[in-house]
Amino acid sequence: MEVKKLHDMLLLPALKRLKATRPLKSDVTPIQRGGLAPVWAKRRAERGRAGLASGQTGAIPQRISTNQCGYNSRVIAKAWGATLSGIDALPIEVEVDMSWTKADRHFVLVGLADKAVDESRVRVKNAIITSGLNWPSAMIICNLAPADVRKDAPALDLPIAMAILAMNKAVPIPELADCLFLGELGLDGKLRPIDGAVSAALLAHEKGFRRLIVPEANAEEAAIFPDLEVYGCRTLEDVVSLINGDLQAPMSQRSFTDDEEPEFEIDFSDVKGQTHAIRALEIAAAGGHNLLMVGPPGSGKTMLARRIPTIMPPLTLEESVAVTRVHSASGSRGSQRGLMKVRPFRSPHHTASYAAIVGGGKIPKPGEISLAHLGVLFMDEMPEFDRDVLESLRQPLEDGIVTVSRVQMQMTFPAEAMLIGAMNPCPCGFKGYPEAQCVGASLCERYGAKLSGPLLDRIDLHITVPRLKPDELLDMKPGETSAQIRARVKSARARQRERFGAAMLNAKMAPRQLREIVTLDAESEAFMRAVSAKLNISGRVFDRLLKVGRTIADLAGSEQVTKVHLAEAVQYRER
Repeated sequence: MEVKKLHDMLLLPALKRLKATRPLKSDVTPIQRGGLAPVWAKRRAERGRAGLASGQTGAIPQRISTNQCGYNSRVIAKAWGATLSGIDALPIEVEVDMSWTKADRHFVLVGLADKAVDESRVRVKNAIITSGLNWPSAMIICNLAPADVRKDAPALDLPIAMAILAMNKAVPIPELADCLFLGELGLDGKLRPIDGAVSAALLAHEKGFRRLIVPEANAEEAAIFPDLEVYGCRTLEDVVSLINGDLQAPMSQRSFTDDEEPEFEIDFSDVKGQTHAIRALEIAAAGGHNLLMVGPPGSGKTMLARRIPTIMPPLTLEESVAVTRVHSASGSRGSQRGLMKVRPFRSPHHTASYAAIVGGGKIPKPGEISLAHLGVLFMDEMPEFDRDVLESLRQPLEDGIVTVSRVQMQMTFPAEAMLIGAMNPCPCGFKGYPEAQCVGASLCERYGAKLSGPLLDRIDLHITVPRLKPDELLDMKPGETSAQIRARVKSARARQRERFGAAMLNAKMAPRQLREIVTLDAESEAFMRAVSAKLNISGRVFDRLLKVGRTIADLAGSEQVTKVHLAEAVQYRER
């Protein structure tokens, strides 16, 4: 009893006082229950209660727009650029967003950019400022999409700058939608030449862009398609004026003509004698056949090889685009402008590496066999090349392409080149010549064995280039000019184009095409059977003899391959 009296006297009054000062649970707001709460949430609850007290509809107002907080996420400026993957151009979408806060004014660049692209932040900022344009006082977030494609060229400087300027209202955002921008920016705002302008033009045409804006030095080679407006600009300020309509820049026009004959400083009329070798080179140029010249030092092998481009027909527009595309993507054009008109002639040193000949590197680039696409790859002193390098040519000579594989990528380059090889008969070069003593038979055998049988099988024409004596050179008259030989070569190639319906040569005929096109009469068939039995040739060599015979018939203007044509083809197979 005493304890109960004590409870009623002390605790009950305290409980009553506590209930009087503490609100009911239903009257407690979530903010009050949670203890500490963000300032914005407390203000929101207070505004909600104030609205209810004044009779307004809606218990609590909507969350404050992110735009009112200083971060603009509704408008994102976009510009289109491109990056190279091998010789192909891939579209890159440049997205720029800005945060107009005073706390952070960084320039963030994301999207798997390499060092050259990452450093564009400095180039772009300086170029915009020195061009008299406003640099935004904001945090800039630039994304290069797709994010899983590596970007490894400074050509993205211009699209990044244009997206930033569009976000800063220097150019209208909708005007960037149908433009493809490419160009490296200097600190002074000037546009510097880039690699891969032809590939970018092909991409722009394929994706349906209306305008392609590139540095002035690249405009001529990018002007390929009549329905694509190509503008060459000198500075970033010119690009901005062009987009805003303040500058009427002239469009670059295609200046390529198929019927223009190139001029050469060298000519086959410079060559004295060697009529047999010149005839073999004419056949090789007419049908796209590979050729090997064997002869002592000073016989004129290199002189003959360097004059092969003078008898080859000029590049057509389609061929010129294909050749220029490879050279432009590899960065080997230097100061040359416009589409290439002369077929390439590549002559690498015999110390060249595997990657230099076939293609490769950390980021694969075309090798010499691809840079000679639709032209000539001349390998002087052929046995001096590394054996692995020589053997690597077997697949490109057969298929006309080179595939370079890496763990993270695989790239294919064109390689339809005509291989011209030159070699001495032995290390000293005087094998078979009585006026000079040879080093020995064993060394000669090892020297010639550096060229494997499978590689020699892929070379259609094998000729010996003898060394002429000074008296013979003085007495001989100049031979035919390159223009005369080129006329016959062009005529033979025209027959092949009419036959195949495309720019295809006899050397590239598939086995089925060969059987349909080269039909032998009884005499020719008996002759080829005798040749096969006597020379013990492989099936590949047999087919190549038929292809050479078809080319000789085309040079003679004959529709039928006869025994005469095949007999001449056989005499070029000494090995």
